[in-house]
Amino acid sequence: MRVDGREIPVTGNLLQPLIRRTSDIVRVVLAALWVGVVIAASLITRPEWLQLEKSLSNIVGFLEPEQSNLVYLVYGMAIVALPFAILIELIIGRQWKLLAGYAAAGLIAGLLLSITGTGLSAPKWHFEPNRLDTFLSQFLDDPRWIAMLAAVLTVSSPWLPNRPRRYLWFLLLAFAPIHLVVSTVVPARAMFGLAVGWLVGAILVWLVGTPALEVPLDAAARVLAKRGHTVTRFTVVHPAGRGPLVLAAAIDGPERELVIELYGKNQRSFGALRQLWRWLTFRASETAALHGSMHRAVEHRALITIAVGDLGLASSTSVAVAALDRGWMMHAHTMPKGAPLTELPAEQLTQVWTGLRALHDGQISHGDLRPTEIRIDNGSTLFGGFASSEYGASAKQQQSDIAQLLVSTTAIFGKEAAVRAAIESLGAQAVLAAASRLIKSAMPVGLRRSVPEWKHALSEARDEVRKQTGQDRIQAEQITRFTRNQIIQLVLLIGLVYVAYPFISAVPTFFTQLKSANWWWALLGLAVSSLTYVGAAAALWACASGAVSFRNLVIMQIANTFAATTTPARVGGLALSVRFLQKGGIGAVRATAAVALQQAVQVITHLSLLAVFSVAAGTSANLSHFVPDPTVLYLLAGVGVGIIGTFMFVPTLRRWLNNSVRPQLQEVLGELGQLARDPKRFSVIILGCAAITLGMAGALWASVEAFGGGTTFVTVTIVTMIGGTLASAAPTPGGVGAVEAALIGGLAAFGLPANIAVPSVLLYRVLTCWLPVFCGWPTMRWLASKDMI
Repeated sequence: MRVDGREIPVTGNLLQPLIRRTSDIVRVVLAALWVGVVIAASLITRPEWLQLEKSLSNIVGFLEPEQSNLVYLVYGMAIVALPFAILIELIIGRQWKLLAGYAAAGLIAGLLLSITGTGLSAPKWHFEPNRLDTFLSQFLDDPRWIAMLAAVLTVSSPWLPNRPRRYLWFLLLAFAPIHLVVSTVVPARAMFGLAVGWLVGAILVWLVGTPALEVPLDAAARVLAKRGHTVTRFTVVHPAGRGPLVLAAAIDGPERELVIELYGKNQRSFGALRQLWRWLTFRASETAALHGSMHRAVEHRALITIAVGDLGLASSTSVAVAALDRGWMMHAHTMPKGAPLTELPAEQLTQVWTGLRALHDGQISHGDLRPTEIRIDNGSTLFGGFASSEYGASAKQQQSDIAQLLVSTTAIFGKEAAVRAAIESLGAQAVLAAASRLIKSAMPVGLRRSVPEWKHALSEARDEVRKQTGQDRIQAEQITRFTRNQIIQLVLLIGLVYVAYPFISAVPTFFTQLKSANWWWALLGLAVSSLTYVGAAAALWACASGAVSFRNLVIMQIANTFAATTTPARVGGLALSVRFLQKGGIGAVRATAAVALQQAVQVITHLSLLAVFSVAAGTSANLSHFVPDPTVLYLLAGVGVGIIGTFMFVPTLRRWLNNSVRPQLQEVLGELGQLARDPKRFSVIILGCAAITLGMAGALWASVEAFGGGTTFVTVTIVTMIGGTLASAAPTPGGVGAVEAALIGGLAAFGLPANIAVPSVLLYRVLTCWLPVFCGWPTMRWLASKDMI
C-alpha cells in the first residue's frame, strides 16, 4: 500500500467473510420478507387491497384524462431512461468491475419474472406510431422492467454518490403514487417485480461486496502520522468478523507498535442488532444505555480506557479515535502491558480481586472479564477490552463482574483457590450476593468462548461459594425478562389454545346445553375427580417410602395437572414430580426411580382394571369398536420390530439402552419385588393408582348422568380407559382434541346419542382438565415461591 509516497506493507487478509457481512445479510433478509409480504397480500387479502386502492384513487385522482396522459408520458420517459442514467453514472465513476454485476442483476431479475408454466415468456413490447404514451405504459405495467430497474439500482446504490442515489430511488418508487393518480389501482405484479428485483440485487451485493468492505488503511496511516506515529507496517491480528478488524501497526517511535481497531458498517449493524436483542431480552436494570451510532460506541470505549488508565488499571493507553472513509471508525491504542492471567502464580490470585475492587471503587464495571483481558504487570492488575464497560456502574453490574471473574479464575486456578481469594478480598457477603449471577445469561459470549468447559467452571464456582460461605442453597437471580421455562410454557399454551380452538368455538352451544344439566351430578363429578389427586399423591407417597409430606404431595398434584396438560405425553408432570421429590430431600436417582415405579404400577393397575371391567361388561360391551383394523395391527407390529432392530444394531442406541435404560429398569423391577414383600405399602400404591383410573371414569359417568344418562358405569369406565389410552399417544399437549374425539366416539359406539355424548365429554374435560389447569398455574407458582420445586 502506498501512502504519501511511502510504501507500507500489509500482511494478512482484510476481506470480511460472507457470514460476517451483517449489513448485507440484513438487507437480504428484509428483501426476502418483503417478497413474502407481497405474495401474501396478493393471494390472501388482494380483494381488500383493491378496494382500499380504489378508495385512495378516488381521493387523489383529481387529474383530467389529458393531464393524466401527460403525467404518464413524462414519468414513462423518466423510468425508461433510468437504467441508462445509472449506466452513465457508473461509467463516469469508472466502476468497470461493477458493470458485470449491473448486467447480471438485470438479466437474472428479468429471467425470474419471465418463467411461466410453459417455459420462458418473452416481453411483448411494441411501438405504435403516434401513441408514445401507450408504448411507455408497457414498461410501467411490466413487472420485468420494474424488477430489472430495482435489481440494477440495488446493485449500483452502494457505489453511487448519495444525492444521485436518492433521486434514482425516488424516481423508481414513484410508480405507486403515479398509478394512484392516473389509474385506479397499483398493479400487484408491479409490486411483486419491485420486491423480486430488490431481493436479486441484495443477494448480488452480499456476494460481490460493497465499497464499505474496502478498508481505508491509507486514511488510518495519515491520522496516526498527524499524532506523531509514522506507520511502517500493518499486520492483521484478528480478521473482521464478529468483532473489529484488529491490526498491529509497526511505527517509528518509542512505542514501536500500536494496536489498531477498525470498525466498519457491518460492525455497526451487528452492534445495533446485539443492543436491540439485549434490550428485548434483558431487564432494563441489566442493560447499558443504547449508543446512537457506532461513532459513540467507539468513543465510549476509548473514554473508558482513559478513565481506567487514570485509576492505573488499564493495560493500554488510547492514542487516537477518528472517523475514516466509507463509514469506518478507528481506535488506536498501545500494546497491552504485563503478562496474561494464565501465567500468574496461584498465591498471587488475591491481587486480581484487589484490582477488581479498585475498579469498582472507581464506579466502573468491566462487563466482560474473560481471562485474555486481565494482565499482571509488576504486581499490579491491569484490564483491557472495555466494549461492555460502564461508568457509574450499578451494584448489579458489579456483581456480574464478580461472577464472571469467579468463572475465569476457577477455570485457571481451581475452585477452592478462586473462591478463597475472592472472599479474602471482597468479603463473604459480597461474593455470596454475586454468586446468584453464576448463571449462563450473566456470562457474556466472549467469556464463554474463551473459557474451556465454562459450564463446569460455573457450576464448580457456585458449589464452592455455597460450601465456603456455609449456605444450603444459592438462589439464581433472573436477569432476563423471561426465563427459558416461561417461554416454553407460553409456546405450549399458545399451541394448546390453537389445538383446542374447535372445542372453544363450541363453547356457546355448550353453555346453552348447560341450562338443562343436572348440577348435582356435575358437582358429584367434580368431587370424584378431586379424589384422583389424593390417589395419585398416596401412590407417589408410598413409592417414595413416605419420605415427603403427604399434604404437600396432594397440593403438588394440582400443579402437576398444569405441567402435564401443557406438555405432550405428560412429560412435564413427570419432571415436576421428580423435582418435587428432590426438593423434599430425596436424591435424583431415588426420586426418578420412585416416579418410574408409580408409572409402572399405574400401567399394571390400568390394564388389570380394563380386563376386569371388560369381563364384567359381558356381551353388552362390544369391544370390537376399539380394535384397530388388522392392517393397522400388522403395520404397528412391523414398526415395533424395526425399532427393536434399530436399537439392537446401532451401537450408540445399544449403549444408551445398556447404560441408561437398563439400570433404571432393573431398579424398578427390584422395587416391584420389594413391594411384593411389603403388603401394606403395596396396597396403598395399588389403591392410589386405581383411584386415578376409577376417579376419571366416575367423573365421566357423572357428566353423562348430568345430561340425562343412558349408559352404565361399566361402559363409561371401558370408554374412559380405552379411549383415554388411545388418545394419550397424541402429540398435542394434554391430548387436547384427541381425548375429546376418542371419548365422544366411544360413547357413540355404545349407543349414546350425540346430543348427550358431546356435552357430557365437554363437561368432563372442564372438570378434569381445564379447571385444574387454571388452578394449577398459581399453585405451581406458589410451590416455586416456597422452594418446593
